[in-house]
Amino acid sequence: MINEEAEICSNPSKREHDVLVSTGEQITISKLCMCLEKLGYAAISYTGWQVPIITNGVFGNARIKDIDTSKIEKNLQEGKIVVIAGFQGVDEELNITTLGRGGSDTTAVAIAASLNADRCEIYTDVDGVYSADPRIVKDVSKIDTISYDEMLELASMGAKVLHNRCVEIGKKYDIPIYVKSTFEKESRGTLVTKSDYLEDLLISGVAKEDKIARITLIGKNNKIGRIYRIFRLLADNNINVDIIVQAFGEHISKDISFTVKEQDLNEALEILNENADEFDIEEIKSSTGMSKVSIVGIGISNNPGVAATLFEVLYENNINMHMISTSEIKISVLVNSNVAETAMKAIHDRFIGKETVLI
Repeated sequence: MINEEAEICSNPSKREHDVLVSTGEQITISKLCMCLEKLGYAAISYTGWQVPIITNGVFGNARIKDIDTSKIEKNLQEGKIVVIAGFQGVDEELNITTLGRGGSDTTAVAIAASLNADRCEIYTDVDGVYSADPRIVKDVSKIDTISYDEMLELASMGAKVLHNRCVEIGKKYDIPIYVKSTFEKESRGTLVTKSDYLEDLLISGVAKEDKIARITLIGKNNKIGRIYRIFRLLADNNINVDIIVQAFGEHISKDISFTVKEQDLNEALEILNENADEFDIEEIKSSTGMSKVSIVGIGISNNPGVAATLFEVLYENNINMHMISTSEIKISVLVNSNVAETAMKAIHDRFIGKETVLI
Protein backbone atom coordinates (compact mmCIF):
# COMPACT_ATOMS: atom_id res chain seq x y z
CA MET A 1 0.00 0.00 0.00
CA ILE A 2 2.78 2.45 0.91
CA ASN A 3 4.60 1.89 -2.41
CA GLU A 4 1.39 2.35 -4.41
CA GLU A 5 0.66 5.56 -2.55
CA ALA A 6 4.19 6.90 -3.07
CA GLU A 7 3.95 6.28 -6.81
CA ILE A 8 0.98 8.65 -7.00
CA CYS A 9 1.67 11.32 -4.41
CA SER A 10 4.40 11.90 -1.85
CA ASN A 11 2.08 13.80 0.48
CA PRO A 12 -1.53 12.59 0.03
CA SER A 13 -4.48 13.98 1.96
CA LYS A 14 -5.04 12.22 5.26
CA ARG A 15 -8.60 11.38 4.27
CA GLU A 16 -7.58 9.56 1.08
CA HIS A 17 -4.71 7.87 2.91
CA ASP A 18 -7.22 6.39 5.37
CA VAL A 19 -9.42 5.16 2.53
CA LEU A 20 -6.41 3.38 1.01
CA VAL A 21 -4.84 1.78 4.08
CA SER A 22 -8.18 0.53 5.43
CA THR A 23 -8.54 -1.86 2.49
CA GLY A 24 -5.94 -4.27 3.85
CA GLU A 25 -8.18 -5.30 6.75
CA GLN A 26 -11.12 -5.66 4.38
CA ILE A 27 -9.21 -8.24 2.33
CA THR A 28 -8.11 -10.09 5.46
CA ILE A 29 -11.56 -10.42 7.06
CA SER A 30 -13.14 -11.73 3.86
CA LYS A 31 -10.41 -14.34 3.40
CA LEU A 32 -10.71 -15.44 7.03
CA CYS A 33 -14.46 -15.92 6.67
CA MET A 34 -13.89 -17.96 3.50
CA CYS A 35 -11.49 -20.22 5.41
CA LEU A 36 -13.96 -20.63 8.28
CA GLU A 37 -16.79 -21.49 5.88
CA LYS A 38 -14.57 -24.05 4.17
CA LEU A 39 -14.05 -25.68 7.58
CA GLY A 40 -17.81 -25.83 8.08
CA TYR A 41 -18.37 -22.79 10.30
CA ALA A 42 -20.92 -20.07 9.59
CA ALA A 43 -19.10 -16.75 9.49
CA ILE A 44 -19.76 -13.17 8.44
CA SER A 45 -17.38 -10.22 8.05
CA TYR A 46 -17.91 -6.50 8.65
CA THR A 47 -15.77 -3.47 7.91
CA GLY A 48 -15.67 -0.66 10.44
CA TRP A 49 -18.31 1.36 8.60
CA GLN A 50 -20.65 -1.63 8.28
CA VAL A 51 -20.87 -2.26 12.04
CA PRO A 52 -20.66 0.78 12.37
CA ILE A 53 -17.76 1.83 14.60
CA ILE A 54 -18.29 5.58 15.00
CA THR A 55 -15.16 7.70 15.46
CA ASN A 56 -14.22 11.34 15.54
CA GLY A 57 -12.90 12.89 12.33
CA VAL A 58 -9.16 12.84 13.05
CA PHE A 59 -7.80 10.97 10.03
CA GLY A 60 -4.92 8.64 10.79
CA ASN A 61 -5.44 8.76 14.55
CA ALA A 62 -9.20 8.66 15.14
CA ARG A 63 -10.74 7.80 18.50
CA ILE A 64 -13.80 5.58 18.93
CA LYS A 65 -16.95 7.39 20.08
CA ASP A 66 -19.53 4.59 19.87
CA ILE A 67 -20.09 1.07 18.52
CA ASP A 68 -23.48 -0.20 17.35
CA THR A 69 -23.49 -3.86 18.40
CA SER A 70 -26.98 -4.76 17.12
CA LYS A 71 -25.72 -6.61 14.01
CA ILE A 72 -23.00 -8.36 15.98
CA GLU A 73 -25.40 -9.56 18.68
CA LYS A 74 -27.95 -10.75 16.09
CA ASN A 75 -25.31 -12.75 14.21
CA LEU A 76 -23.95 -14.28 17.41
CA GLN A 77 -27.45 -15.39 18.40
CA GLU A 78 -27.71 -17.05 14.98
CA GLY A 79 -24.59 -19.04 15.77
CA LYS A 80 -22.31 -17.18 13.37
CA ILE A 81 -18.67 -16.24 13.90
CA VAL A 82 -18.42 -12.48 13.46
CA VAL A 83 -15.15 -11.16 11.98
CA ILE A 84 -14.70 -7.40 12.24
CA ALA A 85 -11.99 -5.32 10.62
CA GLY A 86 -9.79 -3.63 13.20
CA PHE A 87 -7.95 -0.34 12.92
CA GLN A 88 -10.84 1.45 11.18
CA GLY A 89 -14.16 3.17 11.64
CA VAL A 90 -16.31 5.89 10.17
CA ASP A 91 -16.98 9.44 11.34
CA GLU A 92 -20.39 11.09 11.57
CA GLU A 93 -20.06 12.32 7.99
CA LEU A 94 -19.41 8.73 6.80
CA ASN A 95 -15.73 9.31 6.05
CA ILE A 96 -13.56 6.23 6.57
CA THR A 97 -11.09 6.80 9.40
CA THR A 98 -8.21 4.77 10.83
CA LEU A 99 -7.20 4.53 14.48
CA GLY A 100 -3.43 4.79 14.21
CA ARG A 101 -0.81 2.56 15.80
CA GLY A 102 -2.33 -0.27 17.85
CA GLY A 103 -5.71 0.34 16.25
CA SER A 104 -6.57 -3.34 15.88
CA ASP A 105 -6.01 -4.03 19.60
CA THR A 106 -8.03 -0.93 20.44
CA THR A 107 -10.88 -2.13 18.23
CA ALA A 108 -10.88 -5.58 19.84
CA VAL A 109 -11.08 -4.28 23.42
CA ALA A 110 -13.66 -1.64 22.48
CA ILE A 111 -15.92 -4.28 20.92
CA ALA A 112 -15.47 -6.55 23.95
CA ALA A 113 -16.48 -3.66 26.21
CA SER A 114 -19.50 -2.81 24.04
CA LEU A 115 -20.67 -6.44 24.21
CA ASN A 116 -20.00 -6.69 27.98
CA ALA A 117 -17.71 -9.63 27.26
CA ASP A 118 -16.03 -11.59 30.04
CA ARG A 119 -12.58 -10.99 28.54
CA CYS A 120 -10.67 -9.99 25.43
CA GLU A 121 -7.84 -12.13 24.06
CA ILE A 122 -5.12 -10.46 21.99
CA TYR A 123 -2.92 -12.82 19.96
CA THR A 124 0.47 -11.53 18.94
CA ASP A 125 3.97 -12.76 18.06
CA VAL A 126 5.13 -13.02 21.68
CA ASP A 127 3.84 -15.11 24.57
CA GLY A 128 2.70 -12.25 26.75
CA VAL A 129 4.26 -9.20 28.38
CA TYR A 130 7.91 -9.29 29.46
CA SER A 131 9.88 -7.23 31.96
CA ALA A 132 11.69 -5.63 29.00
CA ASP A 133 12.00 -6.04 25.25
CA PRO A 134 13.65 -9.49 24.83
CA ARG A 135 15.24 -8.29 21.60
CA ILE A 136 17.27 -5.77 23.62
CA VAL A 137 17.63 -7.19 27.12
CA LYS A 138 18.76 -10.70 28.04
CA ASP A 139 17.29 -12.73 30.89
CA VAL A 140 13.91 -11.00 30.81
CA SER A 141 11.06 -12.55 32.76
CA LYS A 142 7.50 -13.02 31.55
CA ILE A 143 4.86 -11.28 33.63
CA ASP A 144 1.95 -13.61 34.39
CA THR A 145 -0.39 -10.89 35.72
CA ILE A 146 -0.10 -7.12 35.51
CA SER A 147 -2.41 -4.30 36.54
CA TYR A 148 -4.15 -2.01 34.06
CA ASP A 149 -2.21 0.95 35.46
CA GLU A 150 1.18 -0.73 35.08
CA MET A 151 0.38 -1.97 31.58
CA LEU A 152 -0.92 1.46 30.64
CA GLU A 153 2.32 3.07 31.76
CA LEU A 154 4.48 0.46 29.99
CA ALA A 155 2.48 0.88 26.78
CA SER A 156 2.68 4.68 27.01
CA MET A 157 6.42 4.49 27.69
CA GLY A 158 7.16 2.51 24.52
CA ALA A 159 6.41 -1.17 25.23
CA LYS A 160 4.99 -2.45 21.96
CA VAL A 161 2.95 -5.50 23.07
CA LEU A 162 -0.25 -3.53 23.68
CA HIS A 163 -1.19 0.01 22.76
CA ASN A 164 -2.05 2.32 25.63
CA ARG A 165 -5.45 3.19 24.14
CA CYS A 166 -6.68 -0.40 24.29
CA VAL A 167 -5.50 -0.68 27.90
CA GLU A 168 -7.36 2.55 28.75
CA ILE A 169 -10.59 1.02 27.46
CA GLY A 170 -9.94 -2.26 29.30
CA LYS A 171 -9.44 -0.37 32.56
CA LYS A 172 -12.45 1.91 32.10
CA TYR A 173 -14.86 -0.97 31.43
CA ASP A 174 -13.01 -3.59 33.51
CA ILE A 175 -12.41 -5.98 30.61
CA PRO A 176 -9.60 -8.43 31.46
CA ILE A 177 -7.14 -8.61 28.56
CA TYR A 178 -5.16 -11.78 27.84
CA VAL A 179 -2.04 -11.30 25.70
CA LYS A 180 -1.11 -14.64 24.12
CA SER A 181 1.11 -16.06 21.38
CA THR A 182 -0.44 -16.80 18.02
CA PHE A 183 2.12 -19.54 17.41
CA GLU A 184 2.11 -21.44 20.71
CA LYS A 185 -0.93 -23.68 21.22
CA GLU A 186 -0.47 -23.91 24.99
CA SER A 187 0.28 -20.21 25.43
CA ARG A 188 -0.72 -18.93 28.87
CA GLY A 189 0.34 -15.39 28.10
CA THR A 190 -0.18 -12.43 30.40
CA LEU A 191 -3.39 -11.30 32.09
CA VAL A 192 -3.97 -7.54 32.30
CA THR A 193 -6.52 -6.91 35.04
CA LYS A 194 -7.32 -5.06 38.26
CA SER A 195 -4.47 -4.46 40.67
CA ASP A 196 -6.55 -5.85 43.57
CA TYR A 197 -5.34 -9.34 42.72
CA LEU A 198 -1.65 -8.45 42.71
CA GLU A 199 1.19 -8.16 45.14
CA ASP A 200 2.87 -4.79 45.08
CA LEU A 201 5.92 -5.74 43.02
CA LEU A 202 8.66 -3.13 43.14
CA ILE A 203 9.30 -2.94 39.39
CA SER A 204 7.25 -4.76 36.76
CA GLY A 205 9.08 -3.66 33.66
CA VAL A 206 11.45 -1.36 31.82
CA ALA A 207 10.43 0.28 28.54
CA LYS A 208 12.06 2.48 25.91
CA GLU A 209 10.55 4.89 23.40
CA ASP A 210 12.71 6.27 20.60
CA LYS A 211 12.44 9.23 18.22
CA ILE A 212 11.70 11.81 20.89
CA ALA A 213 12.35 15.52 20.35
CA ARG A 214 12.76 18.22 22.99
CA ILE A 215 11.57 21.79 22.57
CA THR A 216 12.65 24.59 24.89
CA LEU A 217 10.87 27.95 24.99
CA ILE A 218 12.81 30.79 26.56
CA GLY A 219 10.30 33.37 27.73
CA LYS A 220 10.44 37.10 28.20
CA ASN A 221 8.17 37.18 31.21
CA ASN A 222 5.80 35.22 33.39
CA LYS A 223 2.35 36.26 32.16
CA ILE A 224 -0.75 34.52 33.47
CA GLY A 225 -2.29 32.28 30.81
CA ARG A 226 0.80 32.12 28.61
CA ILE A 227 1.44 28.41 29.25
CA TYR A 228 -2.20 27.54 28.81
CA ARG A 229 -2.41 29.23 25.40
CA ILE A 230 0.78 27.56 24.15
CA PHE A 231 -0.33 24.04 24.99
CA ARG A 232 -3.92 24.64 23.88
CA LEU A 233 -2.66 25.66 20.44
CA LEU A 234 -0.51 22.52 20.19
CA ALA A 235 -3.43 20.34 21.32
CA ASP A 236 -5.77 21.94 18.78
CA ASN A 237 -3.31 20.84 16.11
CA ASN A 238 -3.26 17.24 17.44
CA ILE A 239 0.33 17.50 18.72
CA ASN A 240 0.76 15.41 21.84
CA VAL A 241 3.11 16.76 24.49
CA ASP A 242 4.73 14.35 26.94
CA ILE A 243 7.35 15.32 29.54
CA ILE A 244 7.08 18.96 30.66
CA VAL A 245 9.66 20.79 32.77
CA GLN A 246 9.22 24.41 33.83
CA ALA A 247 12.14 26.47 35.10
CA PHE A 248 12.34 30.04 36.33
CA GLY A 249 15.14 32.05 34.83
CA GLU A 250 16.59 35.33 35.98
CA HIS A 251 14.18 37.91 37.37
CA ILE A 252 10.64 36.84 36.37
CA SER A 253 11.27 34.98 33.10
CA LYS A 254 9.87 31.48 32.78
CA ASP A 255 11.43 28.81 30.54
CA ILE A 256 9.59 25.65 29.51
CA SER A 257 10.95 22.43 28.03
CA PHE A 258 8.75 19.63 26.76
CA THR A 259 8.94 16.61 24.49
CA VAL A 260 7.03 15.62 21.36
CA LYS A 261 7.43 12.82 18.88
CA GLU A 262 10.06 13.60 16.25
CA GLN A 263 7.42 13.25 13.53
CA ASP A 264 5.55 16.21 15.08
CA LEU A 265 8.59 18.42 15.64
CA ASN A 266 8.54 20.46 12.42
CA GLU A 267 4.82 21.22 12.71
CA ALA A 268 5.19 22.16 16.38
CA LEU A 269 8.11 24.50 15.64
CA GLU A 270 6.21 26.12 12.79
CA ILE A 271 3.21 26.79 15.04
CA LEU A 272 5.35 28.14 17.86
CA ASN A 273 7.41 30.40 15.61
CA GLU A 274 4.27 31.83 14.03
CA ASN A 275 2.95 32.75 17.49
CA ALA A 276 6.22 33.62 19.26
CA ASP A 277 5.40 37.32 19.68
CA GLU A 278 1.91 36.64 21.04
CA PHE A 279 3.29 34.20 23.61
CA ASP A 280 6.29 36.41 24.52
CA ILE A 281 8.72 33.69 23.45
CA GLU A 282 12.22 35.11 23.19
CA GLU A 283 13.93 32.04 21.74
CA ILE A 284 12.92 28.52 20.62
CA LYS A 285 15.41 25.65 20.80
CA SER A 286 14.95 22.04 19.77
CA SER A 287 16.89 18.78 19.96
CA THR A 288 16.37 15.39 18.32
CA GLY A 289 17.98 11.97 18.69
CA MET A 290 16.57 11.31 22.15
CA SER A 291 14.86 8.36 23.82
CA LYS A 292 12.70 7.98 26.89
CA VAL A 293 13.61 5.12 29.23
CA SER A 294 11.11 4.27 31.96
CA ILE A 295 10.64 1.95 34.91
CA VAL A 296 7.11 0.96 35.92
CA GLY A 297 5.82 -0.73 39.05
CA ILE A 298 3.13 -0.46 41.71
CA GLY A 299 5.82 -0.64 44.40
CA ILE A 300 7.55 2.59 43.35
CA SER A 301 5.33 4.85 45.47
CA ASN A 302 6.13 2.92 48.66
CA ASN A 303 9.90 2.71 48.14
CA PRO A 304 11.67 6.09 48.35
CA GLY A 305 15.01 4.61 47.25
CA VAL A 306 13.85 3.72 43.73
CA ALA A 307 14.63 7.10 42.13
CA ALA A 308 18.05 7.29 43.81
CA THR A 309 18.92 3.77 42.63
CA LEU A 310 17.81 4.57 39.08
CA PHE A 311 19.94 7.71 38.98
CA GLU A 312 22.89 5.80 40.44
CA VAL A 313 22.66 3.19 37.67
CA LEU A 314 22.76 5.92 35.03
CA TYR A 315 25.69 7.62 36.77
CA GLU A 316 27.64 4.36 36.92
CA ASN A 317 27.16 3.97 33.17
CA ASN A 318 28.08 7.60 32.42
CA ILE A 319 24.62 8.35 31.02
CA ASN A 320 23.34 11.91 31.25
CA MET A 321 19.66 12.65 31.94
CA HIS A 322 18.12 15.57 30.04
CA MET A 323 14.66 15.48 31.61
CA ILE A 324 12.87 13.54 34.34
CA SER A 325 9.18 12.71 34.77
CA THR A 326 7.56 10.80 37.63
CA SER A 327 4.22 9.44 38.79
CA GLU A 328 3.17 7.08 41.56
CA ILE A 329 4.06 4.02 39.47
CA LYS A 330 6.67 5.17 36.96
CA ILE A 331 9.86 7.16 36.54
CA SER A 332 10.97 8.26 33.08
CA VAL A 333 14.27 9.81 32.01
CA LEU A 334 15.16 11.40 28.69
CA VAL A 335 18.58 10.28 27.40
CA ASN A 336 20.49 10.35 24.12
CA SER A 337 19.28 7.61 21.80
CA ASN A 338 22.77 6.20 21.31
CA VAL A 339 22.92 5.18 24.99
CA ALA A 340 19.25 4.25 25.49
CA GLU A 341 19.77 0.49 25.08
CA THR A 342 22.71 0.57 27.49
CA ALA A 343 20.53 2.40 30.00
CA MET A 344 17.69 -0.07 29.55
CA LYS A 345 19.93 -3.11 30.06
CA ALA A 346 21.65 -1.65 33.13
CA ILE A 347 18.36 -0.60 34.74
CA HIS A 348 16.77 -3.99 34.10
CA ASP A 349 19.78 -5.78 35.55
CA ARG A 350 19.70 -3.69 38.74
CA PHE A 351 15.95 -3.81 39.39
CA ILE A 352 14.80 -7.11 37.84
CA GLY A 353 17.75 -9.21 36.74
CA LYS A 354 19.00 -9.75 40.28
CA GLU A 355 18.02 -8.99 43.83
CA THR A 356 17.33 -5.27 44.09
CA VAL A 357 19.24 -3.27 46.68
CA LEU A 358 17.85 0.23 47.16
CA ILE A 359 19.95 3.09 48.40
